[in-house]
Amino acid sequence: MQRDWLRKFRANGSPVVMVRVGWSADYAEALKQPVDAAPPGHALPENWWSYPAALGKKDSDLEVTKRQWGAFYGTDLELQLRRRGIDTIVLCGISTNIGVESTARNAWEMGFSLVLAEDACSAASAEQHNHSLKFIFPRISRIRSTDEIIASL
Repeated sequence: MQRDWLRKFRANGSPVVMVRVGWSADYAEALKQPVDAAPPGHALPENWWSYPAALGKKDSDLEVTKRQWGAFYGTDLELQLRRRGIDTIVLCGISTNIGVESTARNAWEMGFSLVLAEDACSAASAEQHNHSLKFIFPRISRIRSTDEIIASL
């Protein structure tokens, strides 16, 4: 399904943006303010920089390396979208309630229209995922299934 979705976007001339989180081995770029929840205490896997093969990444896809929760802060994502005349973002990804939600909030504040692919997002728990879908995303986006999004292209 993911490859079909991306293939359809590319065939329509719509840019596909691949976003990944990236830090140096010592996490020098990571925020270090005191918080109640301890940061993960594990090392990044060896294949951290690789996009999953299931995504079928193409050389023509835009790449963004984020160093915070959202894909806009400290990156050129907004510039790349605006230069291409993009005003609507179809958003999906890992960590519905953290990375996806942060990116969506920033995009909405910048004036982009958003469509969230609800079945192409995930979180650490169903509770976290569902909270964002129920309380946050309806206020800043349209929520659709990947099938509905594909049918609308």
